[in-house]
Amino acid sequence: MQENIPLTYCFKATNRTPIKHMLTSISKFIKFKMHKSLGFLLLYLSVSSLASDPDPVLDFCIPSSTTACENPTLATPDDFVFTGIRSAGNFSDTGLSSSPVNHAVFPGLNTLGMSAVRADLKPGGINPPHFHPRATEMVYVLHGKVYAGFVDSTNRVFAKVIKRGDVMVFPRGLVHFQMNVGKRPATVFGCFNSQNPGTQKIPNVLFGSGINDVLLEKAFGLSIKQVIEMRRRFLPKPHH
Repeated sequence: MQENIPLTYCFKATNRTPIKHMLTSISKFIKFKMHKSLGFLLLYLSVSSLASDPDPVLDFCIPSSTTACENPTLATPDDFVFTGIRSAGNFSDTGLSSSPVNHAVFPGLNTLGMSAVRADLKPGGINPPHFHPRATEMVYVLHGKVYAGFVDSTNRVFAKVIKRGDVMVFPRGLVHFQMNVGKRPATVFGCFNSQNPGTQKIPNVLFGSGINDVLLEKAFGLSIKQVIEMRRRFLPKPHH
């Protein structure tokens, strides 16, 4: 059977064409289309089934050192309350303090398919361009003025200054950023639709991951000396 069956052929019937032949042609056309549509449907289902965290099979699952989940009768209200983001954490050289809220520090989140973060920015501080490969992020400004945005796959920038009470969303896998453009510290609360969204900061990915120096030199028009200097800034510091 040819891949494409002209629709006009299937419905081409004249006084000389037997009705049985016309019905057979229609049947072949429908079977072909159904077979092709079924293939696309199965492909979609197989991809979409991997597109997010799996659905939980229990009401909750408090991690245990001996079993996957602690006996639910042993759970307490404290397992579902987290107090670790009442204040800002330590600040980086970019003026950013980032305090993640995930199942590692907040057991009640385990298997629920979500996580969060508190981000504090000093005046002029930035959250460098980064992306989350496994989650969409929605941010809420608690106080301050923050220039925030993301870049889509056509390199179009969607950015504006958001203020106290504003909400902004960063689609999954797209590079996004924040900068405090106010005169006072800013605080932003972000939430993710994944237990483990992952974070990859662009400068660290490029210059702190061990990519070949010559490749970076050619890609960015830098000298080897400049590449080495960038590596000094972004390569992970050894732990003592």
